[in-house]
Amino acid sequence: MERPSRERQRESESESESAEEVLTCPECNSDEVVTDDDQGELVCDDCGLVLDERQIDRGPEWRAFNHSERQSKSRVGAPITETMHDRGLTTTIDWKDKDAYGRSLSSEKRSQMHRLRKWQERIRTKDAGERNLQFALSEVDRMASALGVPRSVREVASVIYRRALNEDLIRGRSIEGVATAALYAACRQEGIPRSLDEVAEVSRVPQKEIGRTYRYISQELGLELKPVDPKQFVPRFASELGLSEEVQSKATEIIDVSAEQGLLSGKSPTGFAAAAIYAASLLCNEKKTQREVADVAQVTEVTIRNRYQEQIEAMGFR
Repeated sequence: MERPSRERQRESESESESAEEVLTCPECNSDEVVTDDDQGELVCDDCGLVLDERQIDRGPEWRAFNHSERQSKSRVGAPITETMHDRGLTTTIDWKDKDAYGRSLSSEKRSQMHRLRKWQERIRTKDAGERNLQFALSEVDRMASALGVPRSVREVASVIYRRALNEDLIRGRSIEGVATAALYAACRQEGIPRSLDEVAEVSRVPQKEIGRTYRYISQELGLELKPVDPKQFVPRFASELGLSEEVQSKATEIIDVSAEQGLLSGKSPTGFAAAAIYAASLLCNEKKTQREVADVAQVTEVTIRNRYQEQIEAMGFR
């Protein structure tokens, strides 16, 4: 009588054989080939011939019931990321002064671990280029957190900065300026609407330098970014103003109609979107003042009034 474990093993083998090529024994031509996980062998169940030995078990060692348990029991570390200068392939010494059993270290061991951490931070960057990259990527991460953009934007911004560093585009320019320009370019490339004013607010360099650096690196790296669509700003501005879906739909319609008549050319996309939201709020009886809309969109009331008049005429209202 076979053991239940062997029956379960054979069932798992039969399920895998349906998806993969069926293995046969070269000695007796039997297809009863089972895997012995304890010995790491592939064995014929009829004649006992060992087909393969010392197989690598790529399965999990423990059972896991949620995401955190799977992460803690994983065979591998964190994935490679472009947001760190060494792509996350470095060794990290924990800041907790405890051993593997959770017991506190002695004063001598604590002093030794403090020295190890200090030297670990020093040797992570081997030259000036890596120190440049480390500082720039930390700036990108800080500004991205302040802007509330997703992690994909940080990855793209890090890649753009690495390309600029490899092409020697940083020479003669500030690290913060190029890092901010890379983040702004990443926002545009990923379709995350952030205006130049918003990016300049969280940066340590003036807006004029950011715009000049952005134009330079986009030209040199051939980024070929499309113009910003004002409709991308509508959901965020409307949400901050507490407006309904009806107002958002009407604002999108106003932008489409006025853009078809060529009114968008040469205009600021944030001001154009703000004027469309203001006009839509009036048409849908959810009135917001020009001052409220201007504060959210970070434009002037004069810009909203000028764009509003053009859009109303384009829609056929007087």
